[in-house]
Formats: sequence, C-alpha cells, structure tokens
Amino acid sequence: MAVWDNPDVELLYDINGLAKDAPGWADRLMEYVGEYGIAIGLVVLGLWTWWGVTRKRDTLDEAVSGFAGLVWAPLGAVIALIINIPIRDFVGRPRPFLEHKGLDVLIDGKSDFSFVSDHATLTMAIAVGIFMVQRKLGLIAIVLAVLEGFCRVYMAVHYPTDVIGGLALGTAVALLLAPVAQWALTPLVRLLTGNAFLRGLLWAGPHTDHADAGGPSAAGADSGRAAGSRRAGDRDLAA
Repeated sequence: MAVWDNPDVELLYDINGLAKDAPGWADRLMEYVGEYGIAIGLVVLGLWTWWGVTRKRDTLDEAVSGFAGLVWAPLGAVIALIINIPIRDFVGRPRPFLEHKGLDVLIDGKSDFSFVSDHATLTMAIAVGIFMVQRKLGLIAIVLAVLEGFCRVYMAVHYPTDVIGGLALGTAVALLLAPVAQWALTPLVRLLTGNAFLRGLLWAGPHTDHADAGGPSAAGADSGRAAGSRRAGDRDLAA
C-alpha cells in the first residue's frame, strides 16, 4: 500500500477538525450541502443560464449554440465519472477514515476507493460546462464545485488530493471534449427548432424594445452597441 504525503493527511485532520469543533446542526448542514445541496444548486444555475441567458440571445444560432453547451455540461460530467472508474480501481486508495484514526466521519457506508472524488469530478465538470456558456454564472458554479471539494474533506470521506484530482479531471474532460461535443450536439439541438413549441423554449425571439422606443434606426444603433458590449464582456465560449 502506498504511503501518502503527510501534508495531505495533516490538511485532512485540520479541515476535519472543524467538524469536531462545530455544533451538531452545522455538521448536519455540511453533510446535506456536500451530498445534495451543491448538486441542486448547480441544477438551478444551469436552468437559470438556459431560461435567463441563452433563450434571450440576439439570434437563433446563438441560442442553439448556448443550449448545446448546457446539454454538454451534464453529459461531460457523466463521461468524467466513467473515466474515473478505472482510475479509482488502478490507484486503489482506501478512504481516509479506514487508514487514520480520530477522524469525525459524518457519512457512513462509504466503502469504495477514495481517489479521485466522484463528487468533485461531477460538480466541476458541470461548473466548467456552465462557464463555457455564461461566464458570470459559471464562476459561481466553479465556486460551488470548490466548496463541494471542501465539504468532502470536512466530512472525512476524502483526502484533499482526492478532491484536487476530481476538480482537475472534471475540468479536463469538460474543456478538452467540448469542441467535439459542440460539433455533435449543435445540429441535434437545431433540429428541435423545427417544432414551434420547442423553438420557443430554446429561443425567446428577437428583442423589440429598442424598436418600439426609438424606431428602426435607434434599434439598429442600440443593438449594435449591445452586441459589441456582449462580445467584449459576456460572449459565451461555446458559440
């Protein structure tokens, strides 16, 4: 059995030590957040990105591209988890509470291998997928994924390096396979626009506020400025 670096174990005890000092309700909260809460938060962010951002883009092509990117987020997470299966079996690292005494384990029943963390892999792959569609919400998602990793160590079910490995794996899969995924998914999503109902779910249609307020010339000038501003600051990476 491999001997792991002491800094990894020391950081595990330092973070898990917070659980020992915390009141019971705080531990239960962290347990819920680490097991379910962050995943639910990422689902909400993904829905927000779709309904509040990609549907409201200037053109149908941009909306289709953005929605394809959102579809890739959970698919990329699933692929990352599949890739992790042989990695975990090859490394064969036991859970930290099986190797080290005195840990405050908040979740029972974890008997599979520890490296790398499935939760960290899953959440970061989804977060990076959202980031490639909408940067601001994607940054929030990435923060949530990092918090997920912290929770796993806090609960003593993973070493810090398990979490780092999971965050790296999720990021690598989401980024490296994104061009192929976008190439494959965009035509499939575009097919859905042939149905009027589905087209309405994918794209809210062109904005008419400027035209109503100031006529065609004002609409052209304003939409040009808006498009330039969005290209400069909030253009999605999936388009």
